[in-house]
Amino acid sequence: MVLLEIKNLHASIKGKQILKGVNLKINKGEVHAIMGPNGNGKSTLASIIAGRDIFDVTNGEILYKGKNIFDLSVEERAAEGIFLGFQYPVEIPGVSISAFMLTALNEQRKYKGLDTISSLEFRKIMEEKKKIVEMPSNLANRSVNEGFSGGEKKKNEIFQMAMLNPVLSILDETDSGLDIDALKIVAKGVNALRSKENAIVVITHYQRLLDYIVPDIVHVLYDGQIVKSGTKELALELENKGYEWIRKEMQTPNH
Repeated sequence: MVLLEIKNLHASIKGKQILKGVNLKINKGEVHAIMGPNGNGKSTLASIIAGRDIFDVTNGEILYKGKNIFDLSVEERAAEGIFLGFQYPVEIPGVSISAFMLTALNEQRKYKGLDTISSLEFRKIMEEKKKIVEMPSNLANRSVNEGFSGGEKKKNEIFQMAMLNPVLSILDETDSGLDIDALKIVAKGVNALRSKENAIVVITHYQRLLDYIVPDIVHVLYDGQIVKSGTKELALELENKGYEWIRKEMQTPNH
């Protein structure tokens, strides 16, 4: 079943064009990796799907569960099951992770017409999900990301993903700033959340993450377009040849 379909998407910010005709189709049960050099539109694409309004969409459409995504607010997209894991998670001083997640879960339930979750049930779910990313018990009582290391912030992102159980998860450079141990824990958490009923998009520069989160399809986003798609072997080819290979291939006649 097609979960997300992007057709000829063009977008700009402050008059500068970033996306120049992105086409992408993601089915339930699939894991996609989007790779490419800095400044070529990967994070822009993630932000537009999630609903950040700093970009101007000048052409194209995005269908999510068959609906026009641009008809949905940021909050509605989240409630419909879209999750964005940030490259640079923000700190929220004075708000504990527990309180933050309880509010988020209850807002999601309210949108679906369900009763709010009890504190007892919430704690039970939280304890179960913390194990997925090996989150220490005391971390959930601290303010969201305040004073966290890079690894702790990324673990917290995956913990939030586990708690919210999204249908479409977009992880924007989850591997940035992680040492190998933290990377393995984060990847283990992501893999534990894979299912036939959801889809995951992993945005990364480097092939090493894909050793632990093995994608079904790898895409190369270059100069605002997806110029190449393939299996995990494409990521290995990029690792060996670099993105300069893509640039040269794009410049060859009749490409």
